Amino acid sequence: MNRELYGKLIFELSKPGRRGFHIADNHLPQTNALPSELLRQEPLDLPEVDEPTVVRHYTNMSTNNFGVDTGFYPLGSCTMKYNPKINEEMAAHPAFTHLHPDTPASAVQGALKMYHDLQLALSEIGGMAEFTLNPYAGAHGELTGLMVIRAYHDSRNDSARVKVIVPDSAHGTNPASAAVAGLEIVEVKSRPDGTVDVDDLRPLLDETVAAVMMTNPNTLGIFEKNIPEIARLVHEAGALLYYDGANLNPMLGVARPGDMGFDVMHINLHKTFSTPHGGGGPGAGPVGVRAGLEQFLPSPKVVKNADGTYSLVCDDSSLGHVSAHLGNFGVEMRALAYILSLGKENLSKVGPLATLGANYIKESLKDLYLLPIEGVCKHEFVFDGLIDKSTGVTTLDIAKRLLDYGYHAPTIYFPLLFHESLMIEPTETESVDTLDDFIAVMRKIAEEAASDPEMVKTAPHNTPISRPDDTEAALHPVVKYE
Repeated sequence: MNRELYGKLIFELSKPGRRGFHIADNHLPQTNALPSELLRQEPLDLPEVDEPTVVRHYTNMSTNNFGVDTGFYPLGSCTMKYNPKINEEMAAHPAFTHLHPDTPASAVQGALKMYHDLQLALSEIGGMAEFTLNPYAGAHGELTGLMVIRAYHDSRNDSARVKVIVPDSAHGTNPASAAVAGLEIVEVKSRPDGTVDVDDLRPLLDETVAAVMMTNPNTLGIFEKNIPEIARLVHEAGALLYYDGANLNPMLGVARPGDMGFDVMHINLHKTFSTPHGGGGPGAGPVGVRAGLEQFLPSPKVVKNADGTYSLVCDDSSLGHVSAHLGNFGVEMRALAYILSLGKENLSKVGPLATLGANYIKESLKDLYLLPIEGVCKHEFVFDGLIDKSTGVTTLDIAKRLLDYGYHAPTIYFPLLFHESLMIEPTETESVDTLDDFIAVMRKIAEEAASDPEMVKTAPHNTPISRPDDTEAALHPVVKYE
């Protein structure tokens, strides 16, 4: 650890007898004193520091955090777009933040209207009949969607459908969600162009298949042009087609999953609809369904009554509850603010701009970085490391060196289709100046790899820590000072 850069730990700043506050003795009788057997016998081992030291320490520590407010964050498949501050202002309004979840529906009509309006907006954007906002995250949405699919098959006494087909390029949450839902996972291969191999899919479809899960554009950033044929085959086999909404961003206002033939989908509000995420939360994974599947969505539901008021209802045919109350309300509020501030006319500009940025970076770097799949991508693309691999500089080395230049690294070693995957997603919120600077740094790193490979292999050099043992840190984290 480089202490000059990182700063001392709070315990190392401690001085005996130093205090940041003093609570005066109130001289009141201790009628409610704790029993002696419950009292601590030894004093707490806490740092003794004054208030300015504490504030400066944690403020300095916070500058080591990286986010979209501090720099370019081209994390592929995560859509780390800038979060407009008006969204934060709306979500932080006391009228929303001070609501208690158990407040009667009659007293929170405004909040329920917001919820209902977002349901309608997402249904229009996704081409679905109805949405629930209850799931807490994308993976939670996947699980909820698969539970809807199971409930649909069970309602038809079709209990033999216990398999989910997942492409070999899929996000890891797809097979994980299917497994948690009690379903078996079957893998379908990709073609050389990165799209699902329809010829490999066709023999896998039988009466035991409950669903096929797909992402479009897929994890390689390639549009699945055979979706209509795939949808036809899936439906002829009696199965349902599930849309993983992780890559919905380039589709906004341009194409709708429901129109492509998908039956169930989830949306990552914390990706596509510009609400902060990372570090485990917050998030939201609303689930939408085509007509005929609405009754299986989880409860409670927000419905608009004939008199214009809103109510919470629970259907007997629903899955029941998948979350407490109505999901992550603050995230939902941010998403609605984002949609309303853009409007229909500007929401349709998101996808083309994200696609333009990704292709601009790809074409500017493919002479130095190996592009395994040629052609136009959508919002993201994948390099297979450097073209010149003779120096031994790996994708990990490139990612570490990017930190020295003030950029968050792209997604690395995913998807698993390529040995040195480097997945880059710029999002539509970045200027051409930012993209040009990033391109210049990527080119410089490629030059450094050729002229001084050891310097790249030992990067980063300007960060608080350099190359921790990731496996050791995960298996044996040090969470105490001593």
